Amino acid sequence: MRQKIYQIDAFTDKVFSGNPAAVCPLETWLEDAILQNIAMENNLAETAFYVKQGHQYEIRWFTPEVEVDLCGHATLAAAFVLFNYENHTENKIDFYSPRSGVLTVTKNEQLLTLNFPVDTIEAVPLSNEITRCFDLEPQWAYKGKTDYLFVFENENDIRTITPRYSEISKLNGRGVIITAKGNAVDLVSRFFAPQSGINEDPVTGSAHTTLTPYWSKQLGKTQLTALQLSKRGGYLQCNYLNERVEICGQCKLYLIGEIYL
Repeated sequence: MRQKIYQIDAFTDKVFSGNPAAVCPLETWLEDAILQNIAMENNLAETAFYVKQGHQYEIRWFTPEVEVDLCGHATLAAAFVLFNYENHTENKIDFYSPRSGVLTVTKNEQLLTLNFPVDTIEAVPLSNEITRCFDLEPQWAYKGKTDYLFVFENENDIRTITPRYSEISKLNGRGVIITAKGNAVDLVSRFFAPQSGINEDPVTGSAHTTLTPYWSKQLGKTQLTALQLSKRGGYLQCNYLNERVEICGQCKLYLIGEIYL
């Protein structure tokens, strides 16, 4: 069996930056073990699989180790593949995730816009379990549906911080978002998820379902610019819509190939 695969750099306007994701269009769902093995073999932060079902596309996402509830950059990459290489002729795509519901992506020239549900967070104490995760202590900590959110004093903290992966991996969640107010943008962040097989994710769209409502309330504005300060880096435009979040970015094609199963 031959299976088409694409590799897309998401949230960037040039290759070798942003966040790489693999995308596999399927006719029907393969066994979960095969999906997980493909993701493990790809060894990227996420591999997205989708199956066309009527006017929607059911979508799932796998890290090299686990299936996750939501992934922004791989959804953006899947939409880019559909718009440009898999004959989707409209300017809107309706994805459906069994874990996260309806997720739409719209196209305006090169800019793609995700529409995702917001994450809800609750403040948590700065326990030893939390303060041991980095060489700096956060000012505040929160817990969302799947991730922790640690807030630091300034952008330089986010740039220079040293993660302690063994401590982060002990947290009961997908991973940890760290953030601060940006210098040239509204907010900066990084994302660490060793417990999900990703020490540091280059650009994390789903994290901005947590970051956007938080910083919208802190800054008193609904339209935000965001920079993820990973080595590859990524720029995002976010719009807070109360129950939903719009996350905008571009993609670039890196690879089209075939898997032999």
